[in-house]
Amino acid sequence: MDYIYLDNAATTKAYSECLDEIRKFNEENYFNPSALYKPSVDVFVELNAAREYIKKSLGAPDGDLIFLSGGSEADNTALFCTKKKKGCRVIVGGGEHDAINNSAKQLQEQGYDVVFAPINPDGSINIEEFEKLVTPQTELVSIMHVSNETGAVNDIAKLVRIVKRVNPKAIFHSDGVQAFEKIPVNLRSLGVDLYSISGHKIHGPKGIGALFVKKGVSVKPLIFGGGQEKGYRSGTEPTALVMAFKKAVEINNERFEANISKTSFYIEQLKKELMEKIDNLKIITPENGCGNILTVAFPKVRGEVLLHTLEKYGILCGIGSACSSHHESRFKKLLKLDDDHRDGIIRFSVSEFNTPDEIEKVVEAAKKEWEALYRIGRI
Repeated sequence: MDYIYLDNAATTKAYSECLDEIRKFNEENYFNPSALYKPSVDVFVELNAAREYIKKSLGAPDGDLIFLSGGSEADNTALFCTKKKKGCRVIVGGGEHDAINNSAKQLQEQGYDVVFAPINPDGSINIEEFEKLVTPQTELVSIMHVSNETGAVNDIAKLVRIVKRVNPKAIFHSDGVQAFEKIPVNLRSLGVDLYSISGHKIHGPKGIGALFVKKGVSVKPLIFGGGQEKGYRSGTEPTALVMAFKKAVEINNERFEANISKTSFYIEQLKKELMEKIDNLKIITPENGCGNILTVAFPKVRGEVLLHTLEKYGILCGIGSACSSHHESRFKKLLKLDDDHRDGIIRFSVSEFNTPDEIEKVVEAAKKEWEALYRIGRI
């Protein structure tokens, strides 16, 4: 079956050029970059050129980019491996990805004063409530740049200023996994100390991500061994994945404006037509949200059931983070939806590979299946 794939916030189809890089650096330039002979030195040079290219693409200030296994490892490294006093305050967003949320709970068990910043009904951080949580004892903050659930974009630069006014030495981390190459990102302007990114969210391979560490920020290794990645992350460097990651960044940079225009058009088309054809549909994603995500709540149906009925048309969408089967129930409570909409959350997320015809088919199928489920619910 040919699928209509609208779950790109969960993962993306890899560019063929990225797969070519994986093959090249596994079959031809397969040498260990830590070895001393010339072919290995050549690979080491290419790996570091990739590092510098991605840093430049992030608009990063002086600092290091550590290649890791993905966004989850980057988030764990940010929370567990940064320098902070035992018992200090740690603030994380209430709607963070489980890689942050569950790490924060572990810190709480270890005796840190962990608090969860409230979110607005659209999934963004409530800035007024966030500001009340910041104290001179706050030493670590983690707020995602773009909500993986709703596409809401947080004003990270403003949040950083709020924190640094109270404690200039506090470390501010942002999970940028859903932001990088989807919205303009400039780490100098944001002022963050740490920033997480992932390859498979931007049509690169799974199993590769990175954490930017600003100069002067102390980060201990999560994984010990041979001291690769300047001692931050031991283990033979996954050169093929790194080079494929770089290729994905290159392609995204080349197509950035065109892709934003295309995906925003699809989302607007989807939103307009769903609102016209589904009575009492609730739009959760804010107007100024990331242009590739539309999260809605269908009335009087279960989102999970609707998701499965759409599968018979080859339509694949999401009900939130794919990383945890329990995450949706946690998140939907935070959104404070009314009884009619609480269980009807569906997240559509598009990419450059979608087409206008696909959007039309999704709307028609969603209308038909919602009406059928709605009638069953009223019997």
